[in-house]
Amino acid sequence: MFNWKRFGMVAGISLTLVAAGCGSSEDEGTESNGDSNGDEAASEMNYGEEMGYEITGIEAGAGVVSSAEDAVEEYENLSGWEVSTSSSGAMAAALGEAIENEEPIVVTGWTPHWKFAKYDLKYLEDPKEVFGGEEQIKTMVRQGLEDDKPNAYKILDQFNWEAADMEEVMLEISDGASPEEAAQNWISNNQDKVDAWTEGTEEVDGTEVELVLVNWDSEIASTNVVAEVMKEQGFEVTITPLDNGPMWESVAAGEADGMVAAWLPGTHGDQYEQNKDKLEDLGANLEGAKIGLVVPEYMDVDSIEDLEAAE
Repeated sequence: MFNWKRFGMVAGISLTLVAAGCGSSEDEGTESNGDSNGDEAASEMNYGEEMGYEITGIEAGAGVVSSAEDAVEEYENLSGWEVSTSSSGAMAAALGEAIENEEPIVVTGWTPHWKFAKYDLKYLEDPKEVFGGEEQIKTMVRQGLEDDKPNAYKILDQFNWEAADMEEVMLEISDGASPEEAAQNWISNNQDKVDAWTEGTEEVDGTEVELVLVNWDSEIASTNVVAEVMKEQGFEVTITPLDNGPMWESVAAGEADGMVAAWLPGTHGDQYEQNKDKLEDLGANLEGAKIGLVVPEYMDVDSIEDLEAAE
């Protein structure tokens, strides 16, 4: 059987932020009216030109990237824009650098994500609804898992938490903790939730379980929390990072036991349609997820339609 692990996540490529300095100067010796000049500066500001008409994306093939590419086609004012792809880590690094320098940037974003706890950000309104509505993060397992490993199946089936829980783990990891350490800390502080996930299960002695994920901050957090809970129940857990397609295909092919990283209906919609008959959907483990274009709060734009076409 083909081994999908060979398709493990490629390290995010470095992302160069194209930026040109933007400033306004007042004519020397002329007393200015602060309000009128401020309005004029805002009206003349072209963020797109400063950013090289580039949306900073994550991995090629991710649903939020595909939606951003659709947005470039759907919105006339995004004519001449491009979506650059790299990795979620590279996107976050570019965002942090832009914010540190108070420069404009548009990124493909999603919630839950630690960046909303760390930075003052906002989603751009999407009048054409290219990015869709609310999403769920679902748990998918291979067919036959319930018969082969009923206790692992039950934990995965009962795993459920909220965006604030995930963001707490993500933020601790972004601040320097290892994923295992952050997961263990969250478990220690939320034993009541963990008890609900393990209710009705029995401890095992070294039963092997493999969980796969796409290497997004959100899924690193959730997968490590589930893995640490399963380890406490006696499982030997392997976590394998993969690209979007191979993640789904490995579960569908029975090479991996499951994942808690399925964003639906939009982000992983294509992968779900291709593989849904060969895996088992255990339902949502998190409600109220969202994707879209995200900018720092200091940018004077509120909608995708506020951005200007390339000249």
